[in-house]
Formats: sequence, structure tokens, C-alpha cells
Amino acid sequence: MPRLLIIDDDDSMRNLLRSRLQGSYEIIDTLDPEEGIVLALQQKPDAILLDLIMPRYSGLEVCQTLSSMSFTRGISIFIVSGESSARYRDFCQNLGAKGFFEKPVDFAKLQKELTAAMGGGHHAGRSVARVRIRVTLKLRGLNSEGINFELISSTERVTSRGFLCGCQANIQEGAIVQVYLSESRQQFVGNAQVVRIDSPGRLSQRCDFQFTEKPTDWVLP
Repeated sequence: MPRLLIIDDDDSMRNLLRSRLQGSYEIIDTLDPEEGIVLALQQKPDAILLDLIMPRYSGLEVCQTLSSMSFTRGISIFIVSGESSARYRDFCQNLGAKGFFEKPVDFAKLQKELTAAMGGGHHAGRSVARVRIRVTLKLRGLNSEGINFELISSTERVTSRGFLCGCQANIQEGAIVQVYLSESRQQFVGNAQVVRIDSPGRLSQRCDFQFTEKPTDWVLP
């Protein structure tokens, strides 16, 4: 089920949004805009409903912050506010918001736009944050000849589901390797499968790996 985060300091509005939408979405909500940013990072919702006027941290600031971070910029943000759409709509869209709904909310239109933004409402369509970061890993597995190999490599890019790194082993797409955090007492992370190989057979060979199950102690949640 698609995941929806509601950030609004008005208890009655949060309860109304939850009651009208909970049949179609897994709902997470908070009245605290700062906690909302943390929840967006931790829970990776498919979309966010965001109020504009909140204490300490406005919806405009939350929208700008989430739209600027690689971890959250792919999440669709919809403003739900009592403020005038004529006054704020263009500004909010320039900050990264996908839509603006004035209160009282047109729920039929809101659900239609949420469904479109979520790619038909399928949870698997959630975008995956890609971060350029160097993490030293140890990879163990069998090469194409069935011979055990072990090598140390550094990632060029990581996601919550996998990583891209140089890999000189003679392996093919579909091969499974064991992944360890080499600089953390060789902590086992999980098994990963080769899903793509760049420049095969060359010194510059790189492999794109995807974890076969949710990894433990990985660098991204």
C-alpha cells in the first residue's frame, strides 16, 4: 500500500485527512514540521501532504528542504492549506511542490492527483535516492568458472537497495555475492546480485549490485 505522510499542526485537519484517505494509503502524520522532515527521511513516503502555516518551521521551509535533499527530492509534495492558492501556488511549485489544495479540500481531486503522482498508486514506483559516496566493501562469491574470489572495492554510488562499484572478478549478470563493510570489522551486510556490468572484462569494469533482501547495517535506511 502506498505510504502517505501528513505534516499539519491542526489536529482536526490531520484527523480529517486520515479518515478520508486511510483506506487507500498507509498514513503517517505529525504536527511538528521538524519531525516531519525526519519522518520523510526515515519512512520514505510516496507522497507528503504539507500545511503552510506552522510554528517554528513553515511549510515553505519544509518543502524547500525536502526538495533540495537527494534522499527526499523524489517524493511528491502537495500543499494543503487555508491560505490563498492564488497567492502561494506558483511560489510553492517553484520550491518543488506538485500541487496546491485550499481548505476545504476537494478530496476527489486530491486522490486523483495523488494516484497520478504515485504512478497509479503502486508502492513499487517509489523513487530510490542515489548518493555518491565512497564506502569500502569486501565482496565474496564464485566467479564464472565456479572459483571462489574475494576482493576489496569502494562504492561510487549507493542506494538503500544496492550500490555501484569497481569489480575485477570474472562474473556475469545474475551472480550473487556476499557483502561486508570492510572498515567495520568486516560486518556482514547481506547478499547482493549483479544486475548490470559496465565495461566487462576490462580494468575499468564496474558492477551494479542489488541486495536480494533488505540489508542490515547498511549506509542508507
